[in-house]
Amino acid sequence: MRRSQGRGRRPARGLRNVESSARPPARGLRTVGSGARPPARRPGPEREGEAEKTRPLRRRSELASRVLIAIPAIALALFLVISGGLIFTVGLFLIGLLCLHELFTMYERVHPVRLAGVIGLAAMLLTAQYGERSQLLLVAVAMLPVVFGLSLLLRSPNALGLAVTLLGLWWIGFGFAHAILLRAEPHGLGVVIDVLLGTFIGDTGAYFGGRLFGSRPLAPSISPNKTVEGLLIGALAAVGAVWIASTYESWMPAAHALVLGAGVAVLGPAGDLFESFLKREAGAKDAGRAFGAHGGALDRLDAVLFTVVVGYYIWAAYV
Repeated sequence: MRRSQGRGRRPARGLRNVESSARPPARGLRTVGSGARPPARRPGPEREGEAEKTRPLRRRSELASRVLIAIPAIALALFLVISGGLIFTVGLFLIGLLCLHELFTMYERVHPVRLAGVIGLAAMLLTAQYGERSQLLLVAVAMLPVVFGLSLLLRSPNALGLAVTLLGLWWIGFGFAHAILLRAEPHGLGVVIDVLLGTFIGDTGAYFGGRLFGSRPLAPSISPNKTVEGLLIGALAAVGAVWIASTYESWMPAAHALVLGAGVAVLGPAGDLFESFLKREAGAKDAGRAFGAHGGALDRLDAVLFTVVVGYYIWAAYV
């Protein structure tokens, strides 16, 4: 018996029902049906207006973040400077260790001699605290054979690692050692505060001056964001800050304050560019993460490591 005619035969293999099992369109082809994705649209003037509105908010949040990070840093700096003596020296030694760690980490591939860095930093700071300036120079020179001898203990000693170690000592070690020498000078407490104030006010003036009026790059191959306009505004801010501070210091003549401020205004940006150059050579955006998104200790103290040295020699020439 034949099967009932209600049951149709199955379609032959290889043939498919066109209506029920049609293949989806090939990738890259879009249909005009309800499931088609609309073409991408460029942001209209309304979205561009919203983006413009959010930029001031980002700048405010960035400024607030900088202020929140700067407050405890300023408090710690004031505590160490006002305390002076061994407390100041120990505090600078700990901060110096952090700075050396950041530098050596950036150049880890050349195997810097970390033990020599610790020994050299301690020797230079203790010499500045209990010795004289000429003895500090002697210790700095003596560190060359010490660094070389300790580098031989490494698995792969090399000249670049030795050079980076000496760079850390003669940059960070000399900078903090001169801060100790300056603090020990007559009215050293006030002069150190003036130098720090001029450095940070100048850096802040350069930052906002560059954002508002900057158009000419200062050193595009080293730091593309720095501008000539920011440099000039920062220099005026640094000189003005030191001069204004001197009006509250009866022992500081106005002429001395202007010279001190000029030294800070010139050497501060130089220290900033120097650290930017080292970061670019190392392929690093920031020296570390001690201050979160605002970088490491070297990112905050790069200018100070130059200004405190010139501040010492300017003030020592007067007293």
